[in-house]
Amino acid sequence: MDISKRRHNLVQPSAEAYLIASRRCELMNLQYFLQMGKLVQSISNLVHGLQRERGASSIFLGSGGEKFGLERKTMVAESECLYTVFKRALAEIHEELTTHPVSSHLLAHIASALHGLESLTALRVRVKARALSVPETTESYSTLIQRLITVVFEAADTAVDPSLARLLVAMVHLMKGKEFCGQERAAGSVGFSTGRFDSALSRRMTHLVEAQGRCFEVFVEFADEQSGQLLKSLLAHEREQEVERLRRFGCAIGRYKPLDPEHADHWFALMSERMDELKKVEESVENSFHGRCAERYADARNSLAHHEVLIAALEQPENSVPSMLVLCEPDNSGQIQSGEVWNSDGIGQQSGRSIFDLVQAQSRRLQQMSEDLQSAKDALEERKVQEKAVLLLMRHRKINNDDAHRVLRKLAMDQGKKLPEVARALVSMADVLK
Repeated sequence: MDISKRRHNLVQPSAEAYLIASRRCELMNLQYFLQMGKLVQSISNLVHGLQRERGASSIFLGSGGEKFGLERKTMVAESECLYTVFKRALAEIHEELTTHPVSSHLLAHIASALHGLESLTALRVRVKARALSVPETTESYSTLIQRLITVVFEAADTAVDPSLARLLVAMVHLMKGKEFCGQERAAGSVGFSTGRFDSALSRRMTHLVEAQGRCFEVFVEFADEQSGQLLKSLLAHEREQEVERLRRFGCAIGRYKPLDPEHADHWFALMSERMDELKKVEESVENSFHGRCAERYADARNSLAHHEVLIAALEQPENSVPSMLVLCEPDNSGQIQSGEVWNSDGIGQQSGRSIFDLVQAQSRRLQQMSEDLQSAKDALEERKVQEKAVLLLMRHRKINNDDAHRVLRKLAMDQGKKLPEVARALVSMADVLK
């Protein structure tokens, strides 16, 4: 083909075309998050089901198979139903995720979660046969739950709308706090059922309580008002006084001071009720997220239609106006002044100026969105950096997760700095030493 003809056939780029494309990109992103909202909700429900299943399995194994056998069987069946819903939600967004991927990290963590879920049947068989210890079972379930929560974390990191990003940041911190609550339930059940808390178990209880507090603080900062109030009401409930009383046993009692094993059932019931209430807060955030998605999607669709009509009108020939495009820029007083005049292939002065105004308005709006988004991104980045710092400490000092968190907190206290600052310094130092 003749090169000159091929060039002639190419679509000529224009400000109008890219302005409309920018609006359509926003619309597609919001449509994606409408679907992602269903996936997040299914993950939230599946995590809750697995947490309940983990608790029942721990009691079943800890009692030598005498307790929670029937309850565990019921919870396994419920988790399977929730797993089916999760797979259906993932299938609905599968093409969007794989054809137009927004994050390789998100896809990798979805793969990791699916791989973990595939091993769930084998885990259940071993629990039923009582071929695993309580700590091994708890660790297996906790690892799987963490993989699912990380999917939500990575989904939050792909959000470009500030209001949606804030709700996802709130959601992921609430899910994380609720998981720490579930692990505390398991740790406390072990201590109360055996009648003692050794120093390692007491340290773990302390770590889990502190970790919940930090997660809930971030949640309240980023959640919608209604969901934030729900959590505050939960934490002010009279049940929390009893939780605190039993926590003091777990965090302060030494191994030579035996406890009444009857506390175990009371503790488990109390913490299970607490987790069910936390699930209601999760559902409130999910509803807010879905409602906000739908609202933003409708706004973006209407805005796109308005811009298409407006640009089409501006592109109509203006016979009384010379063919020119006026470039405008504000002077020192902020008033718009006419700049240089260029040939604009048929776009009149008023049309050119209006297109320019639309482009400028879109740029300002996206800049404001970017600035509003930054606080949510910072919160996610802080958690990422802290997790990296913990992994570094675990690897280099040969310690477990709880001890690594404790070391990180101590470093922050000794240096009089915030936890994220110390974590960032550790990660930076590790990069230098590589």
